Amino acid sequence: MQTTKRWFAVYTRPRWEKKTAALFSRKGIENYCPTLRQLKQWADRKKTVYEPLFTSYVFLHIDESEFVPVLQTSGVLHFVYWLGKPAVIRDDEIMAIRRFLGEYINITVERSIVNVDDNVRIISGPLQQLEGQIREVRHNSVKVYLPSLGYTLIAEIEKSNVEVIHGIRKQTKAS
Repeated sequence: MQTTKRWFAVYTRPRWEKKTAALFSRKGIENYCPTLRQLKQWADRKKTVYEPLFTSYVFLHIDESEFVPVLQTSGVLHFVYWLGKPAVIRDDEIMAIRRFLGEYINITVERSIVNVDDNVRIISGPLQQLEGQIREVRHNSVKVYLPSLGYTLIAEIEKSNVEVIHGIRKQTKAS
């Protein structure tokens, strides 16, 4: 019987993302805790620290038989659910996050609400061929929505590097 590993997200205790990821690694559970390199300044010193990109989230590449050991790991509160089931994160979204973190320096993350906008494909750059929904365009800044995560990654992407696949127009009351 072949088992299929898929990406899932677990919700951790506050500020336990890296600890929980280390515990998963010790258990042999494949995990990914994306981090941002930040320079923190205190009154007496500066230090480079790695902060989780998504607060209280760790991604796991597992099959359903590993759910119980995951939930028995210190720091894990529960799986992230979508429509009553543990949310499955697409492989291409995990790869896009990895490429995104590798290419860009000043990154922010915003929690987003699902809205209907234009569907696009990025035609060049580190997110090339990634399809998603554009949430907002300002000068050169494009917000790309990754649906199964419920987050928006923001990057400086030239407008010329985005092509509309098909526009979904909102109907007004007049139409």
